[in-house]
Amino acid sequence: MSATLRVSLLQHTPDPDRAVAIAGRLCYAPVSAADLKQEMSDEEVGKLVRILVRSGHHSALEHASFSFAIDGVSRACTHQLVRHRVASYNQQSQRYVNFGHADSFVLPPSVAANDEAKSVFLEAMEQARAAYDRLVEIGLAEGRGKESVQEDARFVLPNAAETKIVVTMNARELRHFFQVRCCNRAQWEIRDLAWTMRGMVKQVARNLFEKTGPGCLYGTCPEGKMTCGRPYKPEDVDGVAAPSA
Repeated sequence: MSATLRVSLLQHTPDPDRAVAIAGRLCYAPVSAADLKQEMSDEEVGKLVRILVRSGHHSALEHASFSFAIDGVSRACTHQLVRHRVASYNQQSQRYVNFGHADSFVLPPSVAANDEAKSVFLEAMEQARAAYDRLVEIGLAEGRGKESVQEDARFVLPNAAETKIVVTMNARELRHFFQVRCCNRAQWEIRDLAWTMRGMVKQVARNLFEKTGPGCLYGTCPEGKMTCGRPYKPEDVDGVAAPSA
């Protein structure tokens, strides 16, 4: 019944750190970008990327992009995700794809931890599925087309309905995404997603995503009075399997 988060890094700009370093260096170099690609050592690339990030020359970061396949998330999560507008999205359609019995719902951990709450939740999900199936059945019996039937029947599906989405973001937007969505005050599901994505891109672009995540990791919490009071430590979030608070 409960969907499980699954994320794959589909593709990314080849050698993302170098691509960004070349773009940043070109602004001040008399030679071509092709020449810079050959001339810059790995050490120079890392140093320049850190300078670009530190100095706020973030337009250069937009030359590295990353595409993710994300499954096992709820419509509640993707509704938050698509608010990050400097990105490209393609999401599984509830109009063209029938929400069949093989599909599932995302069960919040706090609900799963309480037997009574879990029972109420699962009952509501089954009622929603039954209503959806019956509306599809009625619509098809009326002779309406499959797409028309499903686009109306989906209105009874809850935010918990599992969905799939492909997301492409550049490095600049990803750094912002990690800053706001890795925070303990972010909703738990998109926070888990953000930590997972962060771990993946750090594997392929170490310099670009150095010192990413919520503000509390490397300084003062930017939330002020709204702080959660539970700051992360850099040593706690250093790998792909980052903790979920």
